Amino acid sequence: MTAATLAPAARTGRGRATELSLIVFAIVLTLTAYAATGLAHSKQLPTDMLTYGLGLVALFGIAHFVVRRFAPYADPLLLPIATALNGLGLVIIWRLDLAAADDARVAHHAVPRGAAPLQLVWMCLGVALFVAVLVLVRDHRRLRSYSYTAMFIGLVLLVLPAMLPASHSVVNGARIWVRFGSFSFQPGEIAKILLEIFIAGYLVRHRDLLRLAGRRIGPIDLPRARDLGPLLLAWGVSLLVLLRESDLGSSLLFFGIFLVMLYVATERGSWLLLGLMLFVVGSLIAYATIGHVHDRVTAWLDPFNNRIYNKPFGSSYQLDQGLFGMATGGITGTGLGQGRPNLVPFANTDFIMASVGEELGLAGVMGILTCYLLFVSRGLRAALGARDGFGKLLATGLAFTFALQVFVQVGGVTRLIPLTGLTLPFLSYGGSSLVTNWVLLALLLRISDAGRRPQAPPAPALPTADESTTVVVRP
Repeated sequence: MTAATLAPAARTGRGRATELSLIVFAIVLTLTAYAATGLAHSKQLPTDMLTYGLGLVALFGIAHFVVRRFAPYADPLLLPIATALNGLGLVIIWRLDLAAADDARVAHHAVPRGAAPLQLVWMCLGVALFVAVLVLVRDHRRLRSYSYTAMFIGLVLLVLPAMLPASHSVVNGARIWVRFGSFSFQPGEIAKILLEIFIAGYLVRHRDLLRLAGRRIGPIDLPRARDLGPLLLAWGVSLLVLLRESDLGSSLLFFGIFLVMLYVATERGSWLLLGLMLFVVGSLIAYATIGHVHDRVTAWLDPFNNRIYNKPFGSSYQLDQGLFGMATGGITGTGLGQGRPNLVPFANTDFIMASVGEELGLAGVMGILTCYLLFVSRGLRAALGARDGFGKLLATGLAFTFALQVFVQVGGVTRLIPLTGLTLPFLSYGGSSLVTNWVLLALLLRISDAGRRPQAPPAPALPTADESTTVVVRP
């Protein structure tokens, strides 16, 4: 073999070795947090610590070797970051389960079923789907041919909760669930990836038309009126989701994804300006017509107002307790298992960052936010490295989905923006979100692998008919 042949293989080996070492570090970090929580709660190590550790090694080891086999040139940081976030999320959810069990015993109530075992099951299912996507989707460009199929299925999943009775779809004032007995999931989580596939395929086909300028107002070239249809349609669908399902988070997420992908495809700032104007109009309509949204905005503006403190939904009690918990944590936190994050309603879902802030402090919050920042930056790097327009747009949409979810969720907990009910990717309790994020990760790795894979050298050119031919006569 030549040096040129060996170089790509060497780069692949170093990348996967880096990934494996970082996965091992993430598992050790998770087990350390697990041990610290057990010691703080019962003064002894968890009895199933060895079994739990071996299970994590087997699960994420399989994920690593599948990446090594089917996406050898993929980014080596994305999978370890997801491993660390998912592992820490499991520990924090288990810690909240312990607190809930202690409170039930003190009150002489039945001990509630823990959320951590179910989250572990969802994590295994998410990794299984991660493996399936990498094995079955060998070329992300093939997804482009299913753009309109993805749109149809995505829209059906998006409006499905609105079609069901409230008893099967409403939780905490938001109509975003499909519930039958003990089984429940959020179809909007799956819909967001399907709609991103459609948006990427649509914009690749029509971006030249959408780039055309219409009337110029000052320094801004507005798009043509005939080209406003996609933006108005996305705005209308988001507003209908908000009005019918009272889901501020999903509405903001879907419209934001479309707007950013549209801007990346056309490179025209006028689309962003129009989108922000429509967002403001939609927010004012929602505030004036939807009581659930009105309560959340009121609680955000004045969280310590006694008039709204005891309302069942959109109340300021949850926000107040989260702020008090993070203030208690300070810089370094109270330590895992040594705080009272269970005083915050829904501490393992909407307010898991408040739980992190109380027991791990500002240092822990910044560490987790740094992991999210690295994940998003590597996702955008995969978008920059993609060699096709569809891959660029899809990777951009997937990375921005991750970034917007983190911003909206952390912004709500810290009172930067009103609460929206979105979960933190990989960290919060919730099977729908967790499984979807593992699929999102698999698609990013597939696009990253295609962009980083060395191209085959061009075939040598054959002589043309015009070229002179030298005849050599054998003596």
